[in-house]
Amino acid sequence: MKKKIILAITGASGSLYSCEFLKVLQEVDVEVHAMISDAGRKVLGLELGIKPEEMENVTRWYDVHDFTAAMASGSSLFHGMVVLPCSMGTLAAIANGISANLIHRAADVTLKEQRPLILAVRETPLNRTHLHNMLKAHEAGAIICPPMPSFYQKPRDLKEMARAFAGRLTEIFGFQVASLKRWGDK
Repeated sequence: MKKKIILAITGASGSLYSCEFLKVLQEVDVEVHAMISDAGRKVLGLELGIKPEEMENVTRWYDVHDFTAAMASGSSLFHGMVVLPCSMGTLAAIANGISANLIHRAADVTLKEQRPLILAVRETPLNRTHLHNMLKAHEAGAIICPPMPSFYQKPRDLKEMARAFAGRLTEIFGFQVASLKRWGDK
């Protein structure tokens, strides 16, 4: 049975990371079920000039307000979830168990079912509230993984840099990405 991943896109800057994550997932046999917040939709348009429906490799898009979606229940068989990018508002909702939309609810379900939940938080500098919320989410079982690029693989452009980070996220879920450059590779 094909594994399924939930991708949630919020209003933080970093839409390129989501696009590259979807491209990397094409290398592994995974279904991607996605949702995007209203702010995420706006940022995607501003940063990349596209609509969510134009993104590659999404099996199905869900309305962010649809609490009847499969991922709102623990009986659904999703392998895990990534919020990429994750705004501080979304982090706060997840850290405090507030389910104001499907992104928050799906994250809550992912945590309660003890499945991998990756939060690619995007903000700088961080204030005390951000740090407390990251710690609370981590203590609840989330993996806090800010998009912090590495440069040892000498990325030629932003897409290559985002792809390297997307590959790391994919491997956190346990999927090996053969094309991912690794430390020591030339």
